[in-house]
Amino acid sequence: MEFPPGTKLGPYQIIGPLGAGGMGQVYRARDSRLAREVAIKTLPADQSSDPERLARLEQEAWAASALNHPNIISIYDVGRVDGIFYLAMELVDGKTLRRLMQDDSLPLKRALEIGAQIADGLAKAHSAGIVHRDLKPENVMISKDGFVKILDFGLARIVPGPLEVQSEAPTGPVTTRG
Repeated sequence: MEFPPGTKLGPYQIIGPLGAGGMGQVYRARDSRLAREVAIKTLPADQSSDPERLARLEQEAWAASALNHPNIISIYDVGRVDGIFYLAMELVDGKTLRRLMQDDSLPLKRALEIGAQIADGLAKAHSAGIVHRDLKPENVMISKDGFVKILDFGLARIVPGPLEVQSEAPTGPVTTRG
């Protein structure tokens, strides 16, 4: 089910579509309580009765909202209106990493900056025992001012305690031939 501009979902008024994926539609919306624009991900009514899809959206809300990091999308609200489950989150004005890679060739320095921000966000998630499990260029947004935001924690796995790397592999210096 698509929502035309002007449709109300609780305190949110749909402005227009942003995209669609396996879990439903994403819209730009206006939060009437705080007078700000947000992104709204909706799970259509016919899928809200599917326990697996509902659990995935609830998992996304829980996992991302448990994290507070500048490189992880902020979750503002979850709700259900007339059988439509929605998730309200930070609106990132920018492009997905996939789109950025298609539109421009990324200079090495910029690619490293983006990679470092992704690694910082994932390190925060891992320290909280959350594994994303669906990291791909479509789930990374780059804002117009250059900040990276990791999206879509719908397939995240929660593991008890912080993740620790255990390895018996020896480490040592790497040499190259010149």
